[in-house]
Amino acid sequence: MIEPSPRKLRCAIYTRKSSEEGLEQEFNSLHAQREACEAYIASQRSEGWVLLRDHYDDGGISGGTLDRPALHRLLQDIEDGLIDVVVVYKIDRLSRALTDFTKLVEVFDRTGVTFVSVTQSFNTTTSMGRLTLNILLSFAQFEREVTAERIRDKFAASRKKGIWMGGMTPYGYRVENRKLVPDGEHVEHVRWIFERFIEIGSGTELAREVCKRGIRTPKGNRIDKKFIYRLLNNRTYIGEVAYKGNVYPGEHDAIIDRTTWDKVHAILQESPRKRAARTRAETPAPLKGLLYGPDGAAFSPSHTRKGARLYRYYVSQTVLKHGAGTCPIGRVPAGEIEAAVIEHLRKVFRQPEIIAGTWKAAKTRDGAVSEAEARTALQQLDPLWDELFPTEQARILALLVERIDIGPEGLNIRLRINGLTCLAREMLSGDNGVAA
Repeated sequence: MIEPSPRKLRCAIYTRKSSEEGLEQEFNSLHAQREACEAYIASQRSEGWVLLRDHYDDGGISGGTLDRPALHRLLQDIEDGLIDVVVVYKIDRLSRALTDFTKLVEVFDRTGVTFVSVTQSFNTTTSMGRLTLNILLSFAQFEREVTAERIRDKFAASRKKGIWMGGMTPYGYRVENRKLVPDGEHVEHVRWIFERFIEIGSGTELAREVCKRGIRTPKGNRIDKKFIYRLLNNRTYIGEVAYKGNVYPGEHDAIIDRTTWDKVHAILQESPRKRAARTRAETPAPLKGLLYGPDGAAFSPSHTRKGARLYRYYVSQTVLKHGAGTCPIGRVPAGEIEAAVIEHLRKVFRQPEIIAGTWKAAKTRDGAVSEAEARTALQQLDPLWDELFPTEQARILALLVERIDIGPEGLNIRLRINGLTCLAREMLSGDNGVAA
């Protein structure tokens, strides 16, 4: 009798290599795996095994993930009924994770596909084969976890030695031969930011000055307040390496000296609210909340220092939000516009018709104020103005002025008549806030 020939089993070979190292060679690891699998399939020709021509090779991809192009093609062909046997060199070539391999076995079982490892002979259709497979896979996963621990330990040991281990390169440095090297003009930018922060103590103001100077990151991005505070807290600049809360001496050169670092961090230890309050106290802005531009946007106080000299400005919110050139009057010197407003008020105090109007308004509310008394009270303020504290000057301006509109033609000052009345009453009562 002639025995019937065995059913043909279509065999697909899957190969994988974790790293890309050596893949450019004429005969690499993927070729070696495939050659061994082809030899095994040839030895099973009497059982009806037939090698498929398609190659399923994943080079440079970890076995800890199922997101692999060749593996996706393999699974799709299995779902389409084009494969009967999957052949690999070792089980960990298909997967190193037990949970991932369980998913693959479910696909094999559902589609009636057999899985074979040529160096670890077993058949997944039997319970013994499944047990053997799970044991081998557990060891493969254990090996992967141990390797990961070794890498982490090596990384930690390198960091403790101050070795640069990659990541985002700090502004002011570049990487050469896996080491941090000071980077030209960017070093000077970092030093200027540290020194300027010591002078003004405000990250917000410093960010504005950095923007005006045109300083940007190497990628051309704008440097904002958050970037500045990260920079000021980066110990790399004093030649150190921080790792998991500990600090170690670095291999690279410092670009900030310890004295400058300590001065900056003495300022940073204060609460942001206190630093902001001190900055405002050092840079009074009596027209804050009163000054508006031709587009209706408010002007905010700002300042800068050059050496020991302080320069104050009022800047349009339009410019702050959208950049220079977006408002016909982008900013004005604070001293000049404050002097113009105060001079206008002093002229008001000297005008008889204004004083008469003030007296009439006061008389309506309280007949105890005479026109002569109102005139005397308001005229008293003129010579006393320069003796007032800045905070008292700002209070009086807010009391007398409702709004100041600035345009190409000049200033338009809208007064509060009730404010004049209240000020006259204060002067008559002696509660004038004068500080001699």
